[in-house]
Amino acid sequence: MGQDQSHTEELDLAQVQELCILFMKECPSGALHLHEFKRMFGVQSSSVEESVYMETIFHSFDTNKDNALDFLEYVAALHLILRGNLEDRLKWSFKMYDKDGNGKLDRQEVKRIIKIIHKIKLQSSHVSMTPSQICDRIFELVDKNQDGQISLSEFMEGAQKDEWVMNLLKLDINATSWVINNCDKRP
Repeated sequence: MGQDQSHTEELDLAQVQELCILFMKECPSGALHLHEFKRMFGVQSSSVEESVYMETIFHSFDTNKDNALDFLEYVAALHLILRGNLEDRLKWSFKMYDKDGNGKLDRQEVKRIIKIIHKIKLQSSHVSMTPSQICDRIFELVDKNQDGQISLSEFMEGAQKDEWVMNLLKLDINATSWVINNCDKRP
């Protein structure tokens, strides 16, 4: 998500403070639940892809798996999305793809995220490949030992060697702008 752009589009201290104040205002209990997370970032219930994407993001940051983000999880999420380095973002992207948490990506897991990204991001671009074709190409380029699964090391190496793969695997949807714009849209 937005590695290159997030570094050139810096958040100022006032915006970071606003995001923290928003958390405290929206979550006086100290726990941010999925429905609050979606509302806070302006996710429309009519956008299935955006909703699924936000659920995936939410669960990737819920480190203790209690179905809520506490303030520390929220701050860690903001830091990673808005300021994290490439290696940390790739590890987070891998975690988002790895739905079953087994440390390996199979075609189903990769295709699931590619379909979401395709609906949100790629449909407006001039990409002539289907999500299945994109998934096959990723496996062709990244699955070095051809075991039908992508390990974290293959994921990291593949993303850093090929720009096309990097643009897909890092989940680059310009997160900084998205967070700023959607926080500004809140009711």
